[in-house]
Amino acid sequence: MSLEPTEQEACFPIQVDSSKFNKEAVLPYGLKVGHIEQAMVDFVEFLGMINGLVFGKGIPRLERLLMPANFSSLVGEFVKASIPRYCPTLVSNRYHNGHPDLIPVGHYPMDSILHGTVGIEIKGSRYERGWQGHNPENVWLMVFTFDNNTASKPEAPPIRFRFKGVFASRLKKDDWTYSGRSSSSRRTITASVNKAGYSRMRANWVYLDSSGKW
Repeated sequence: MSLEPTEQEACFPIQVDSSKFNKEAVLPYGLKVGHIEQAMVDFVEFLGMINGLVFGKGIPRLERLLMPANFSSLVGEFVKASIPRYCPTLVSNRYHNGHPDLIPVGHYPMDSILHGTVGIEIKGSRYERGWQGHNPENVWLMVFTFDNNTASKPEAPPIRFRFKGVFASRLKKDDWTYSGRSSSSRRTITASVNKAGYSRMRANWVYLDSSGKW
């Protein structure tokens, strides 16, 4: 008998486990572990609601519909929008594509900044490491890692979405490796969190679900 979920069962994510949060995690700007947990619970409920509705209409789950990078962006954007609902000291950066994503209330004029170093950059990722940004940054980075199906592997058996970990740290430019690109390349310029930066973030884990595979 197979223990794999059916496609219908995979519409409903695995619930966030309150016992797997690190109450000793160091967080900035008045952010609390409980605020992060509430935002994660919101996303799990949102994804289950949407996937349950679309499945009934014969539409693929969001994980199978969106390209992997787009789904990762959805996770990050949802969490970015949800955290300020619970944390009164943080607000979403009101500048279009501004950096960082979350900034302290009132720190920048009109809570809007094109590029600043005070705040928290939020990312969603299916990967345990190698997290990327467009430039090496002196900024707090918080990464939400997860396991799920992807549109790039339609033949894969159903997987229920699961948050695997949340990691956060104030990174310096030395914690990034700049990738750059050649003059003939069309690849997006990126920088990746290097070994030192990864070690710092992993040491300050916020959530860690070691069940299943990493």
